[in-house]
Amino acid sequence: MPGGGRRDRAAAGPGADSSGGATEHSPRASTPAATLAVAELYKTFNGGTVNEVRALRGVSLDLPPGAFLVVLGGNGSGKSTLLSAIAGTFRVDAGRIHLADQEVTAWPEHRRARLIGRVFQNPFTGTAPHMSIAENLALAARRGQPRDLRWALSHRFRAELRDRVRQLQMGLEDRLDNAIGSLSGGQRQALTLLMATWRNPALLLLDEHTAALDPKSAEQVIGLTREMVARHRLTTLMVTHSMQQAANLGDRIVILHQGAVAYHFEGADKQRLRVEDLLARFEELRRRDLLDASAAALLQQTYL
Repeated sequence: MPGGGRRDRAAAGPGADSSGGATEHSPRASTPAATLAVAELYKTFNGGTVNEVRALRGVSLDLPPGAFLVVLGGNGSGKSTLLSAIAGTFRVDAGRIHLADQEVTAWPEHRRARLIGRVFQNPFTGTAPHMSIAENLALAARRGQPRDLRWALSHRFRAELRDRVRQLQMGLEDRLDNAIGSLSGGQRQALTLLMATWRNPALLLLDEHTAALDPKSAEQVIGLTREMVARHRLTTLMVTHSMQQAANLGDRIVILHQGAVAYHFEGADKQRLRVEDLLARFEELRRRDLLDASAAALLQQTYL
């Protein structure tokens, strides 16, 4: 089993030390030298109410150019919240976000979208179903520029489009005038991935982008993901619930737990990781939660 990775102070709890095989570390300072750098992100929803959720608790991470980070965690761990915070879906309560040498913490979502390619979990999100494949891809190719769909009809563009779509190996290069809404979920997600990477974004965000697909389609889209990220050397952050994907993809992993970084693996530690190693880490977190719950119950019985 890999040597434990680095364990975050917030996840370990107040007063935790480095015992137990994991190396404790303080969150790293955000630096614009990285393609993506986030420092001490906090986000609470419904604060001060019975429905309060502390979704992010001091999350910090840096991604150098070309890094491929896989974010893993259980339900409610904060992984999708982290991705949405980076995308600008909402403002964080505290912390800083740098992207492509610019501080974007206060930028609205549409402004950050000029630097970010994003693929959602739902294959039907991110495309216009009643527009053709060619028209959807034309919009992606013209992101951040004046959008004139007549450009999509040019012979030069259609030749480029056919070439890129052919690389998906789905036979869609002969269906460019078909409405994208007529395609299967796997075909549509593959095209959405192509749209998200068309202009080589500074950051590619993948939000459980195979979770809604059947196993065969999911495997195909993951293969395309690996190929496109490598070909364009894209800095990538992928959220997933699949430990198999987490073990096999990327060059680093962050495990989130209760809104904080519990473990961080990269380099040789990441390459040695297997599914059983990840399962062992989740079991450690589960046991710690049980101990915390037992301690809280004992304190309540003793002092309340």
